Amino acid sequence: MEQYPEFTVSQISFAIKQCVEQTFGFVRVKGEIFGAKRADSGHWYLSLKDENAVLATVCWKGVAQSLSVKIEDGLEVVAQGRITTFAGKSSYQLVIDRLEVAGTGALLKLLEERKQQFLKEGLFDEAHKKPIPFLPQTIGVVTSASGAVIRDIIHRVTDRFPTRIVVWPVPVQGEGAAEKIAAAIRGFNALPEGSALPRPDVLIVARGGGSLEDLWAFNEEVVIRAVYDSKIPLISAVGHETDTMLIDYVSDKRAPTPTGAAEFAVPVKADLQMRLNTLDTRLKNAILRMLSEYRERVDGLARGIPNLRQIMEESRQKLDEKLGRLKNAQNNYWQNKKQQLALVGLKPYYIENILKTAQERLENMVKRLESVSVEAVLKRGFAWVTDKHFKTLYTSSQAARSGELNVRFADGIVKTKVVETRDAQQFDLFDN
Repeated sequence: MEQYPEFTVSQISFAIKQCVEQTFGFVRVKGEIFGAKRADSGHWYLSLKDENAVLATVCWKGVAQSLSVKIEDGLEVVAQGRITTFAGKSSYQLVIDRLEVAGTGALLKLLEERKQQFLKEGLFDEAHKKPIPFLPQTIGVVTSASGAVIRDIIHRVTDRFPTRIVVWPVPVQGEGAAEKIAAAIRGFNALPEGSALPRPDVLIVARGGGSLEDLWAFNEEVVIRAVYDSKIPLISAVGHETDTMLIDYVSDKRAPTPTGAAEFAVPVKADLQMRLNTLDTRLKNAILRMLSEYRERVDGLARGIPNLRQIMEESRQKLDEKLGRLKNAQNNYWQNKKQQLALVGLKPYYIENILKTAQERLENMVKRLESVSVEAVLKRGFAWVTDKHFKTLYTSSQAARSGELNVRFADGIVKTKVVETRDAQQFDLFDN
């Protein structure tokens, strides 16, 4: 009987591992991602599948952070790496070193699916767009802290209209880039008014050119929703002029390049000064024309006014005529009175009779007035009722509303309060 060598489990596992790794030390595998999960450690565990088989796959944290493609279910990719075994489960797996989308067509298909989803939700509606402020005091920029993009934006803004720029540095590709871009947008919006770090009046989200995979972070849902929720007007400037990401549809303004975003954000100071000078000149000319027109109108009206001296001379002459006529009338009046006195002979007893008659008439009128005076009426037993403000009351209902009364008799005033009111028909005023 032939004798076969005996191996331990570990020896067999190690031998298989060596065989697999030597045979498949470098492979490129095309498949669809499914069951992707990110562990708390930052490592990714997923599977690649086609119509016939499934391949377990792992992507360590350091590699995952540098990937230009976000790991997500349903994405068809080409994974580059090596096949190794996992002795603890008697299984084999692909360890990813690099990941790319399996052709631009697949990525464009995913892009179109997301676009249609956001369109249905209304995230791209024009009604949601906010106007870009004409002259912002502070510009917030979300981009990489290094590279040409931020330098181009600062240089262009400084050339056009020097304005305060606040940069929120973020990675613009790789794992976690989308989340950090979204966090920067929300962070700028969360700044309170009057804080030490000024709240921007407008935001610019920018990145230089690159492949569709490099720009993919700006198509992620977390970024799109952060832009949609932004209360601060936002300009997107991602890639080159021919590149269109989903952020361009949801932003308030899309710029073809980061430099173009700076041009949208601020006007040219020299142009504004020239325009102000032109408007100032036009305003001065308009005022001068208006004053000239008013002067002409006043001169025209003045020509229609008669000579003041002539008016005074005519009025003086009329006054002299009327004074002369008045003097003549006065002389005639006194002449008539003298003639009347002459007719009656100016007898003393006649004048005395006239004066006596007038005196009697005056005395009768005085007596009549005294008989109806307040004092005379009060002396006859009547009283004068007023409210606390000494306003005369005429009815019992007025007295009831007043509450406090002043009752004036011939010899003084009594203050009292209303206790009860009755209808005059309910009792006889002359009953004992």
